[in-house]
Amino acid sequence: MTSVESGTRSLGTFTFECGESVEDLQVAYEAYGDFEADPEGGSNAVLLCHALTGSQNVASAGVAETAGQARAWWNDIVGPGKAIDTTEYYVVCANVPGSCYGSSGPPAEHPETGEPWGTDFPPVTVGDWTRSQRRLLDDLGVGRLHTVVGGSAGGMNVLDWAVQYPDDVRRIVPVAAAARLDAQCLGLDAIARRAITTDDDWQGGDYYDGDPPTDGLALARQIGHVMYLSKASMADRFGRRAAGRDAVRSFPADRAAAFFPYREVESYLDYQAETFVDRFDPNSYLYLTRAMDDYDLSEGYESDADALAAFEGEALIMSFTGDWHFTVAQSESLAEASREAGVPVAHHVVQSDHGHDAFLVEPEKVGPPLRDFLSAGPEGRAIHDTVEADEIEGSDDFAPVHNSLFGG
Repeated sequence: MTSVESGTRSLGTFTFECGESVEDLQVAYEAYGDFEADPEGGSNAVLLCHALTGSQNVASAGVAETAGQARAWWNDIVGPGKAIDTTEYYVVCANVPGSCYGSSGPPAEHPETGEPWGTDFPPVTVGDWTRSQRRLLDDLGVGRLHTVVGGSAGGMNVLDWAVQYPDDVRRIVPVAAAARLDAQCLGLDAIARRAITTDDDWQGGDYYDGDPPTDGLALARQIGHVMYLSKASMADRFGRRAAGRDAVRSFPADRAAAFFPYREVESYLDYQAETFVDRFDPNSYLYLTRAMDDYDLSEGYESDADALAAFEGEALIMSFTGDWHFTVAQSESLAEASREAGVPVAHHVVQSDHGHDAFLVEPEKVGPPLRDFLSAGPEGRAIHDTVEADEIEGSDDFAPVHNSLFGG
C-alpha cells in the first residue's frame, strides 16, 4: 500500500494577481507516496494539476463531498505500479483557489463574517493557482519538482509553472491543453456563465442561505459537456435514438415536446447536469472558467517561445484527434514554440474518438507515453507510437508533430 496524506494547509496571507488579498488562504491537497530529494537538488516529486471542475482527489477513495469526475479522477493513471507509480514518485495534487473542494473560494467561510465569501472572493487567475501550489509545496518541504502534469485547464496550469518557476521543474506534461482558448470556446464559456447569472436564484452570487441556481449551473454543464465530446463519439453513443419508454425528462419542456421523442443524447446530458449540480458550486464555476478564459501563455512576452525561453527542462505534449476543445493543431503550435525556445519536446498524438475527455476515459492510451516520459524524457519509446497523417483532420496542411509521428 502507498501512503496517502489528505488535508488542508493554511498558506497565510495570499495576494492575488488582481491586487486583493486573503489573510488565511486554505489549500486542500492529497499526497501519495514518500518524498525523496536527491543530492543534485532534484526530487521524485510529481505535481498533478486537475482540470476545471476536478479536485485534489486523484486516486484514493476521497472525501465524501467529492463525486463523479472529481473523485479519483485519474485512478487508472496514478497508483502503485501504474503510469505515475506512487511507489516511485511522491505525487501531490492541490485543489485550486476559487474551487469548492476544500480550498478557499466563493463557498468557503469568510474569516471576518463567518458567512460564505460568495462573489466577494477575489478574482482568480491560472497564475494564482500556480503560486498557491508553489507555496503549498514549500510548506510540504518540496523544492524542485521531477514533473508537473495536468490536463485541460490543468495543462495551462502546467505551462504556467514553466514560465513562473522555470528552475523548479525538470519536466512538464500539458495534456489536452493549449496556450490559450480560441474564440469559439471563449464564446461557449460566456454563454455557460450567463446561464448561471441569469438564473433568478443566483441572486448576484449571494444564494448560500437559499436555493442555489441549479438550473443555470445545469445548463452551463451541458454546454461544457458538449464541448468535451466529439461528433464521432456522440454519433456512436446516441445517434438520433429515442431514450426509451421509461425515460423521464429531468427539466421542464414545452407542450409540443410530448409529440416528439425524448432522445438519448438529451437524457444523457440531463443526467450529467443532475449529477454535476450536486457536487459543484455555481460561483466557483464562474470563477474557474474566467481564469481559464483569461490564460494566455504569451501574456507579457513577445511570443509563446519567448515565454518558454527560461525553461531548461523537457516537455511532453499530448493531444487527441477527436478533441475540438483543445485541438491537435493547437498542441503542435505549442510544440513548435517549445522547439523555438530550445526546449526538448515530444508531441504525442493519440488517435481517439472520445473528444476532449479522452485523457480521462482512455488511460490505456495515455499511460504508456506518460510512464516513458517520466523515466526517459522525450525519447521514451511509447511516446513515438505513430498516428498516420490521414487520421489528423486537415493533415494536408499540417506540420509533422514529431519526427516519428507520421513514420518520417
